[in-house]
Amino acid sequence: MTSGILAIDQGTTNTKVLLFAPDGEIIARRSLSVPIEHPQPGWAEQSATALWESVVGAIGDIIDCVEGASIAALAIANQRETVIVWDAVTGEPIAPAVTWQCRRSSQRCAALREGGHAARIAALSGLDLDPLFPAAKIGWLLDHVPWARERAMRGELRCGTVDSWLIWKLTGVHATDFSNASRTQLFDLNRLEWSSELAEIFDVPLAILPEVRPSDSLFGRTIARLDGLPAGTPVHAAIGDSHAALRAYGPATPDRAKVTCGTGSSVMITTPARVTSSHGLSATIAWAEHGEVHFALEGNIAVSGHAAAFATRLLGVADEEALTALARSVAGSDGVIFLPALAGLGAPHWHDRARGLVCGLSLGTTPAHVARAAFEGIALQIGDVVEAVEADLDTPLKAIHVDGGAAANDFLVQLLADLLDRPIVRSDLLDASAFGAACLAAGAIGWDGFEGRRDAATPQRFTPVIAAADRNAIRHEWQRAIDRARLGA
Repeated sequence: MTSGILAIDQGTTNTKVLLFAPDGEIIARRSLSVPIEHPQPGWAEQSATALWESVVGAIGDIIDCVEGASIAALAIANQRETVIVWDAVTGEPIAPAVTWQCRRSSQRCAALREGGHAARIAALSGLDLDPLFPAAKIGWLLDHVPWARERAMRGELRCGTVDSWLIWKLTGVHATDFSNASRTQLFDLNRLEWSSELAEIFDVPLAILPEVRPSDSLFGRTIARLDGLPAGTPVHAAIGDSHAALRAYGPATPDRAKVTCGTGSSVMITTPARVTSSHGLSATIAWAEHGEVHFALEGNIAVSGHAAAFATRLLGVADEEALTALARSVAGSDGVIFLPALAGLGAPHWHDRARGLVCGLSLGTTPAHVARAAFEGIALQIGDVVEAVEADLDTPLKAIHVDGGAAANDFLVQLLADLLDRPIVRSDLLDASAFGAACLAAGAIGWDGFEGRRDAATPQRFTPVIAAADRNAIRHEWQRAIDRARLGA
């Protein structure tokens, strides 16, 4: 009989489920896509039921393919800042899941900013006032779904991020972890609890929010047999996916940053205590483990790897592999800048009304130049955040690790090294979010040696090869494009 930890990595565009052996090796892996809808300009939403069904389907596939599998624990890593409201009795969602990319709460955020609340919100939550975060989205849902606010006040509704939704569906427990709570803009980073002041500012009743627990907690046990997963299986970890990716590299250290390149990007580094950013970054909680809360400094980019998918569609090429080949066919972008502010500008600029730009075109511009500029735009956005991290910490980063689906692209990672002018390290732990969540569960159930898988990973190092003059020219034009996007915001 094969014993393992089943890690659920519920992301924006797909759900991955991995079964890890006690030594950290992957026994089996399944992935199912999850659709995302854009019913209005700037809106992004998903069926909460479809999210759940993708988890059920992927778990079922794993159980079917591994004969005699015995699941010691479940671990959850989840897309962050996506919010779901559901019926407390039936468990049915009252509306689609409003994703982290959705800008429908822009007007609410603008009104709060005009009312002078932005500084206080940042002081309490560590987060800049932006539609990325759930608090304003929750207020929007309660005001725009019929009878939602009245039902919330009567205790008939529950609300949470994707981890809470999955924990509820699996166990019937309404809970979240410190990392996800810290991303809601309703959590007081100083007192480490839900903030009644923030709840009042955003007009969100605290009673609908989940209990906050450490990331390695026993969140509950499965309440019904689920496609071969027996009732009583413990859910022993929950953590935001970007935080989980950082945890995959080991315990908290103050000199190692990671860049997760997925649909969006997250640049994160742990800090000994909360850091108040002066350069447009977020203070957040990395995770809570063994009774200790670890803080982090982070910069979020709304559209990162997704920019390549967008450019693939825009240029009419077959797929992202073809886009990469097209980009590789030219030695440079010939002055073309692709600014992928397709859902506003995130850290460190924070202009939620900014829109994407393609500029620097000439009569000599070809689709290949635009394709290359799209990949450069992904790298340049990350470079802005890395510089902000170093400015806030007043020290250069000793190591930058990269993970996530887009990080499998050698061309993109080399551009990161070239345009950041720093070595980039990529291990073979590309499923870092799932592995990081599984590490928490393994530690909670006493599996010694699980994290040896990380030590056995083979890192690949990418070093800068571009000429300094070429890098400086690209970065100069990039800054001009940022300024233009700000003026148009």
